[in-house]
Amino acid sequence: MPVTTPGPVQDAEYIGSWFTLELDNMIESFWQDIGGLGIEVEVIEITDSTKDTLTRKRPGTTKYQELSLKRTLSPDKKMWEWAKSIRDGKKDFRTKGAVVLFDIAGTEIGRWTFENAWPSKWSASDLDVGTDDPMQEEVTLQVELLKRES
Repeated sequence: MPVTTPGPVQDAEYIGSWFTLELDNMIESFWQDIGGLGIEVEVIEITDSTKDTLTRKRPGTTKYQELSLKRTLSPDKKMWEWAKSIRDGKKDFRTKGAVVLFDIAGTEIGRWTFENAWPSKWSASDLDVGTDDPMQEEVTLQVELLKRES
């Protein structure tokens, strides 16, 4: 019996190790870790007390998780300057942006867009004379809308 080879197989799973952060305020950067791509819909319970007590659940307000960003600290101070501008009272600090996922060839395969993002926290890792680990930069972005585009 002849051996037949199936047609090309396309992997459908995404690998989450090639990504970037794009912001409309001209910040584009690479991060080692981006967490918080998620939404949560509050549950509203309504109890009817008729003949039989019945509790129904309805969708309530949608909450958007904060995005947590981590990377090795570098001379790039754009995130620090953005957080500092909010501390200093800048009024126009919100921006739109996207987390973009790439395949191994560098082709965009996934995109999550968000609106009204701003940094609520910036931090660097502790200084310690007893370690030679690279310093880490961490930023927490608040977002008011999250969409999965692709």
